[in-house]
Amino acid sequence: MYKNKYILFFLAFLLLCSPFPIRPDSVQAEGPTIEITTDTLNIREGSGLSYKVISVAKKGDRFSVVEEKGDWIQVSLNSSGKKGWVAAWLVKKHSANEATSSTKNGIVTANQLRVRSGPSTSYGVVTSLSQGATVTILKTESNWHQIKSSNITGWVSAEFIQDIKSDTGGSSSGQQDGTITANNLNVRSTASTSGQILGKLQKGSTVSILSVEGNWVKIQYGGQTAWISKEFVEIKSTSSKPSVPNNTNTESTSGLIGTITATTLNVRSTGSLNGKIVGTVSKGQAFEILAEENNWAKIKLKNGQQGWVASWYLSKEESTTSTKVDVQENSSVTILYNGTNIRKSATTNSSVISRANAGATFTVLSVQNDWYEIQLSNGSKGFVAGWIVSVSGTSQQIERPGAEQYLKNKVIVIDPGHGGRDTGATGIKGSYEKTLTLKTAQLLYDKLKAAGANVIMTRNTDSYLSLSSRVGMSHTHAADAFISIHFDSILDSSVRGMTSYYYHKYQQTLATTVGKEIASFTKLKDRGVRYGDYHVLRENKRASVLLELGYLSNSAEETLVNSGSYQANAATGIYQGLAKYFKK
Repeated sequence: MYKNKYILFFLAFLLLCSPFPIRPDSVQAEGPTIEITTDTLNIREGSGLSYKVISVAKKGDRFSVVEEKGDWIQVSLNSSGKKGWVAAWLVKKHSANEATSSTKNGIVTANQLRVRSGPSTSYGVVTSLSQGATVTILKTESNWHQIKSSNITGWVSAEFIQDIKSDTGGSSSGQQDGTITANNLNVRSTASTSGQILGKLQKGSTVSILSVEGNWVKIQYGGQTAWISKEFVEIKSTSSKPSVPNNTNTESTSGLIGTITATTLNVRSTGSLNGKIVGTVSKGQAFEILAEENNWAKIKLKNGQQGWVASWYLSKEESTTSTKVDVQENSSVTILYNGTNIRKSATTNSSVISRANAGATFTVLSVQNDWYEIQLSNGSKGFVAGWIVSVSGTSQQIERPGAEQYLKNKVIVIDPGHGGRDTGATGIKGSYEKTLTLKTAQLLYDKLKAAGANVIMTRNTDSYLSLSSRVGMSHTHAADAFISIHFDSILDSSVRGMTSYYYHKYQQTLATTVGKEIASFTKLKDRGVRYGDYHVLRENKRASVLLELGYLSNSAEETLVNSGSYQANAATGIYQGLAKYFKK
């Protein structure tokens, strides 16, 4: 009897001490939760990049929110009370118990489909289902279905469940196909920008269109129906599409490299679950994409054989042969945060070779994807993520990944101050405010348009426009945000810095959020957020901000704001500020 007690005690001790990775509990909290939106995400001891990594979460994992601090969110890791911090720009926030409710029926399309205790491969397997089994879909989170079959309830990959009620996407003569015309096009659970993002499609991908409703297109995606914006789909009938056998050995390429995101993934002879398995690939392996069709990607294996894999398990990027850009003239980056990692290569999976604090400056050697290759003080080279630094010189400013999801379809009116006979302020060296405001506005326009926003300029040329007309455009277009751009001047030539103004209380949050980001990226003195009795704010019934982006009456600041690097950083600051504003 004593021996049995000793064995039980020893087993309990092992369970408590075993170094298993932290897994998120099934989230049933009353408060808000977050969902991991990147393939892997470090969970740290504190709210900064310099803190120790205590665990790694996977895409789709969800956690209860404990506290928010700036760009960081503290989450509850498990029922024992352990907590950690994650970067807010790499997660999606959900309100209490948010999920996509459903009472649809589905059929299992794979043999021995694993049923897990939660919506992630990190959860344990509770049972398996045979091909052809019928299930009830209770709800959907990311690419996972919670299902019920007989007396079994659990989670399965949505890839292997076919909605019985949905269009199967057959090859009837009346069906249409569509070609994606934009990179990183969001695939949503409903026909709305508030719908949950299920994944992304790349430019050139082909999808089967089930129906078109208004400005949205219903497609088949990952074994379920989903929605994409009609604006970024070129629709054509399948009857006019030339037949291309899936097993042709064409060497044509899409110019994309696909990195496997699943632990293991079957390679099939055709772009279908019915295709014969010709091989397997593992997480982290990268392949050139030869073609894409109906959410399947054709790749070439190391042995020369070609096959098809499910494209929603690929992280796609432009071929590395064209992603590294040498810098011709001197450019430098300034670190924005303490404890920023400098890595050996241009990926977050690479080893850290150094760390730098806010304010440190490095010479840029090249730009590789979203990373800057920099020269370190000891003569060696390293890479820093482009979205956590500000840049000066000829290199482009890299935006934080994911910002576009908060800007897409937002109506933003950009108002370049003054124009025509109204020159605005004149600098000590002769700079016209009207010229600088238009230059900044055009840079901002390009960034927002590329992110999928609906952007309206109050003026595109050096023309005069009344204040009432500017406000009228804000109301006519029902602007989600109105941005009025200006540069300041005062008799005291020593005064410098930028200021954000609001008039109505409902405009203050926009002014605060955008102003903070501009100051961060431009490194200009932040004169804060202030009340301003300006016509374009006072008479504006939409969220609005008037920005004074530096003093032309200060000789040094006039030179700075005329530079291309400052203009680019100012536009990036406004862009990031808008993304943060819409994310809240």
